[in-house]
Amino acid sequence: MLTAGVVNALLGLLQYYNLAESLFPWIASPSPGRAWGMLRQRNQFATLISLALIAALWLFAMRDSRRMRLGLVAATVVLIAATAASGSRTGLLQLALVAGTAAWMAWNERRQTVLVPSTRRLPPPSALLAMLPLYFALNWLLPQLAAIGTSHKAVASAGALVQRLQPTALGNESRLTLWHNVLSLIAERPFTGWGWGELSYAHFMAVYPGPRFPVLLDNAHNLPLHLAVELGIPAAVLVCGGFLWLVITARPWRERDPNRLMAWGLLAVILVHSLFEYPLWYGPFQLVFGLCLGMLWPARASGDRASPPSKKAKKTWLPDGRKLSALASIALLSFVVYAAWDYTRISQIYLPRDERLPPWQDDTLAKVRDSWLFARQVDFAELTLTPVTHENAARMHALAERTLHFSPEPRVIVKLIESAELSGREGEARLIAERFRVAYPGAYAHWLRQNPGDRAPAP
Repeated sequence: MLTAGVVNALLGLLQYYNLAESLFPWIASPSPGRAWGMLRQRNQFATLISLALIAALWLFAMRDSRRMRLGLVAATVVLIAATAASGSRTGLLQLALVAGTAAWMAWNERRQTVLVPSTRRLPPPSALLAMLPLYFALNWLLPQLAAIGTSHKAVASAGALVQRLQPTALGNESRLTLWHNVLSLIAERPFTGWGWGELSYAHFMAVYPGPRFPVLLDNAHNLPLHLAVELGIPAAVLVCGGFLWLVITARPWRERDPNRLMAWGLLAVILVHSLFEYPLWYGPFQLVFGLCLGMLWPARASGDRASPPSKKAKKTWLPDGRKLSALASIALLSFVVYAAWDYTRISQIYLPRDERLPPWQDDTLAKVRDSWLFARQVDFAELTLTPVTHENAARMHALAERTLHFSPEPRVIVKLIESAELSGREGEARLIAERFRVAYPGAYAHWLRQNPGDRAPAP
């Protein structure tokens, strides 16, 4: 994890100074003054850096080599510089959490009346707290270095954290507007929710009394709120309350084992990010989260182990733990292989013909219709590739209605309006056009310009 973090940090710094263009297309090349490594998004990048910081602290605690510790200090400086380059407010909050908690743990180690030398593992509390002023110093220094040999325009785009913390940055695209919209949707269906995966459709169809989050919204950017809006408040309380009860029962503040402390720290970083976005919707963070849960799973103490089974007990029909684990591993591996094959097959329709694999170069859509895992992606492809005519209007209308629940974006909305009009559903066409105007005013105006015969619905 530390290696992944340091590599991405170095790539992020190259991106920040516009030095990563030669690495394209192996890594993304954002505009100067932005850094996100291989993750294509600043907050995910910052979370990876925070996970790497925790890994560095764990290595510092477990290794006594002076050379190793000096290398870890250098790696920490690089990681903090990358966090500053990201301009991520979530990253700043995570850094404060990591530095503050680690300093508190180091202070606890040093205030013990009876000290064993091996227990004094973490750096001094003052050194850990110094990570925060170092962050702000680097946040000031990085744009100054960018000014050397670059235009003022590039410098203005660099080090945007302070700008992002200004009140003027909190427009309609802010988290506050988003969460206000989500709370309005929760109030409409507080007990049952809108259904899993239905937030984007609910947001498109909703009429809000105040400001509206102006882009496609498929996640509440807050895990408890997302569970509440899609599954209902009772389910959200059950899930979040159950997890909180498990954490309190485990008492992480009493942990002394470095491995388990590291796992708790990694979980905390991902959960902090989950209060502002949705890292658990991405495979790398799911992997770390699952591995940490596995490390923290209660294990039976050696003194509590059952006595060896008798000869009669060996004849029971229940499989032992190793057989069960092997069967579960085979089933999981089989599912992963199938998912990889199905993804490879379905993704061909989203590629130019010359880039498709030979079996799917011709008549691709007909060959990928029967997907179990990616049926909605197939529907989306079919809808956007098929023109609406009088002959297929009814079928396209049903397809567009289904796809609207998957991705209510302008391409889908236009097909729904066109198919509704050709099917004689004028009232529905006007309703969807009105929602289109409110949700995507720019795309709606462009659609009207492309279709001068169509008129805006009456207010």
